[in-house]
Amino acid sequence: MLVIRPSRFVCPAVALMTVVFGACARRGAAPVTSASPATPVPAASAPASPVAARPVTVVPNPNAPKVLVIATGGTIAGVQNAPGTLGGYRAGTLTAEQITASVPELARYARVETEQFSNVASTMVTPEMWVKLAKRINAVLQRGDLAGVVVTHGTDRLEETAFFLYLTVRSSKPVVVVGSQRPATGISPDGPINLLSAVRTAASPKATQKGVMVVMDDRILSARESRKLYQRTGGFSTGDMGMLGVVASQGPEFFFAPVRRFGERSEFDLDGVDTLPKVELTMSYPGGTGQTFTTNPKGVVVATTGMTTAENATYRALRQTGVVVVTSFTSGENANGGGGGGDGPSAPARTDSTARPDSVARPSAPPAPPVPPAVVAQHLTATKARILLMVALTRTQDPREIQRIFNEY
Repeated sequence: MLVIRPSRFVCPAVALMTVVFGACARRGAAPVTSASPATPVPAASAPASPVAARPVTVVPNPNAPKVLVIATGGTIAGVQNAPGTLGGYRAGTLTAEQITASVPELARYARVETEQFSNVASTMVTPEMWVKLAKRINAVLQRGDLAGVVVTHGTDRLEETAFFLYLTVRSSKPVVVVGSQRPATGISPDGPINLLSAVRTAASPKATQKGVMVVMDDRILSARESRKLYQRTGGFSTGDMGMLGVVASQGPEFFFAPVRRFGERSEFDLDGVDTLPKVELTMSYPGGTGQTFTTNPKGVVVATTGMTTAENATYRALRQTGVVVVTSFTSGENANGGGGGGDGPSAPARTDSTARPDSVARPSAPPAPPVPPAVVAQHLTATKARILLMVALTRTQDPREIQRIFNEY
């Protein structure tokens, strides 16, 4: 008689499908959200996970490091109305507990705690939420028993949130931001393996003193350089610089480390900061005349490879009013210390060579005040230059001091 024994190993997607079918059972079910999108919610308040035990046995490691997973929403928590298809989905539906319960292998490498910070698509994340999230992470990293933090996030704004945390989390412990390009119920979701790699990285002693990182597709990327290039797996990159290592079968392996200021060396203290100064983002283009505003912001970042005469005049006038203007090379790859719309040398002062030595001196108009210099971003995309300027403006409005900050971070 032929006896068919159930396999001890099941495709990882099975656990995910078990999780999300409960969320999708009611047609048109509303996304699960916290009471306040920007207020941390204790894990105990989240609904119990409907995950069913998988046939494969995972023995938790009681000596594994503790890692806190803070969930903000996004595609990694997304659920389709028609699971298992290529159809649309609702981002920010599964809870932190449901996401982690769908990956039992996490218990091999970490003792995972969860916290629901928000549950929204990343396009709904605001600078005020950045500030609250950074403060929360700074607070929990003071725990002696916590090895690191993983933040699950939607990919549309993942690089911006990660860079803000890179500038403002003042700890040597690892912070990893992770997302997915496919929803949890999609065909071959990438969220589970990304989350597993992120937790393994956050739990590793090798990840200390590396700053905030983005872990996607088994690659460990510095948050300063990471960027989303396209909407499919493998879509995150760092350009010419910024890939720190990989997550191999034996765990995270690092080959490079960032050298600019971050973590414990950061001067950005968010105590007393609840909102960030307003900074606008503009673009230079052929025939452009520059952006003007009814009410001037504190700062403006211009993505440019070189400005027109009219644009130069517009942004020079803004600088005269006290607005800090930063130029960023369009690709974000440029590292030269100049260019991008500088004003060039000042014209020499005019003198009246026809005046007679014995003539009565005539009163002259007071000299015009010098125009504050523009700030140049080195190897930063315009979106990240905007974030750095917002943070820098919490400390100073002196463009020379802000240039020093841009040179060090």
